Amino acid sequence: QPGDIPTDQNTIVLKLDVACEVNRDAAPGETDPKKKYINSAVYSNQIVWDPKGEQERQFADSPIRPIHDDILITKLRPGQVVSCELHCEKGVGKDHAKFSPVATASYRLLPEIQILEDITGDDAELFRSCFPPGVVDIVEENGVRKAKVVNPRKDTVSREVLRHKQFEGKVRLTRVRDHFIFNVESTGIIAPEKLIEQALDVLMEKCAIAKDAMAKITNGDEEK
Repeated sequence: QPGDIPTDQNTIVLKLDVACEVNRDAAPGETDPKKKYINSAVYSNQIVWDPKGEQERQFADSPIRPIHDDILITKLRPGQVVSCELHCEKGVGKDHAKFSPVATASYRLLPEIQILEDITGDDAELFRSCFPPGVVDIVEENGVRKAKVVNPRKDTVSREVLRHKQFEGKVRLTRVRDHFIFNVESTGIIAPEKLIEQALDVLMEKCAIAKDAMAKITNGDEEK
């Protein structure tokens, strides 16, 4: 939190010390910087964790390090040096987007495809082609091939089927109003399934705060 004194319980320290110099073993006339110089490019795998206090024991099974080793930080030339100490700060997305572990989050209602009249034969094949693969299948009943909705979740709601006059009055496209499909993409630091759990915890906490506030208003205890 702002104003707290850094300790081994609230601060992670990382260090980066890299100097670029000429590679004396490089071939004469070499032009490739990676061969001509040493440390011409600084990558995330050169960041070193500097454990403090009990951190080395606390994180013995999973030492702190960058998730990806090949992230380019900067490029150097002989005589240039990068020397820094990094303090990791844990925050929340509402303070700054850099703290958010979520890359993209969206939701949609579950599509509902109702076949009102049997669609058979060649029309069934055409009907199936109006939807993404896996939404509609062709089944055979009593020797007749007919269209059947098998997985509306895969539908992209293109409404392509409504362009064909032979399907007028035979199909209804709607959405299930109380069925939400969430899509959550993580930046990598926290698994998506964990993000959902944490988001629900925050939502429950906010609901509890709102419930307490409403109770005070109902009881006439609201602040003047």
